Amino acid sequence: MYTINEFCTLTGGEEIGCKTDGNVLCVETDKELTFRTNQTQGFLAAYSFTIVTEGWLTLQYNGKRLTLQKDQLYTYSPGLPVTILSASDDYRGICLIADENYTLEIPQVRKAIHSSYFSLVQLSEPRMQLSPDDSRRLQELMRLAIQYCSPTHAAVQSDSLRMLYALFLTDLTAVQERTIRQHRFSRRVEDVFLGFQHLLPKHFMEHRDVGFYAAELCISPRYLSRVVHSVSGRTVVDYVNRMLIAEAAYLLRQTSLSITQIANRLGFAEVTTFARFFRRMKGMNPREYRKMGD
Repeated sequence: MYTINEFCTLTGGEEIGCKTDGNVLCVETDKELTFRTNQTQGFLAAYSFTIVTEGWLTLQYNGKRLTLQKDQLYTYSPGLPVTILSASDDYRGICLIADENYTLEIPQVRKAIHSSYFSLVQLSEPRMQLSPDDSRRLQELMRLAIQYCSPTHAAVQSDSLRMLYALFLTDLTAVQERTIRQHRFSRRVEDVFLGFQHLLPKHFMEHRDVGFYAAELCISPRYLSRVVHSVSGRTVVDYVNRMLIAEAAYLLRQTSLSITQIANRLGFAEVTTFARFFRRMKGMNPREYRKMGD
């Protein structure tokens, strides 16, 4: 998959390449610039958040055709294929792109994950209608990020972008929760899904089975699995594994704990089991991943 720097080289060159430190890129976009992203075929090792500010945009996302209108937010998850199909001549948007590992490792995001789970793509459809107030607030944060991506803020760029990105995700999480409340799902389904979301960050290291979370919510494992999949398009196990790999990545890069100690902390009985899990999720073993951050 392409890194942010590679994405800039392929799609923007000097036009936007100077506005990123390789971890975060935020840019105002139009029809011409958006079509350039097709050169990467959508395969980015990053999360991307785009708000349409004028006109409309149609794209193919993971095999599904989506049309985005003004004040709609499109969230891209790393590794999924995307193709821009068409756009109005007056299309304008604002886009924030953040490296996947950077997202999972920065302390502010990790703290937020543990206090209220960040499901960066909570709903099965990556398109969300924003209220005018929500759209304006998120755009304000994104435009601040554009300012701090500038070389003129180099001295404080890294810390400022971390804080702005964490604040953006915090606000987005609140918007997503309100969106679920306003969705077509019944109140019971909403309560079960959000209840699971709040249980997960407290228990994912000790409990990985559907039965535990179902028991805590006083429902059957089958019903919990059906609810989670109907709302998010994902499984309970997928949610648990994403939490585990995020924590593992943080501990490997940000602490001096041995791989054995990390495996024990995350509840793996054997370090070899942890290593197999990590390779399956990240495509490399824990030692290789740790060396990449040196």
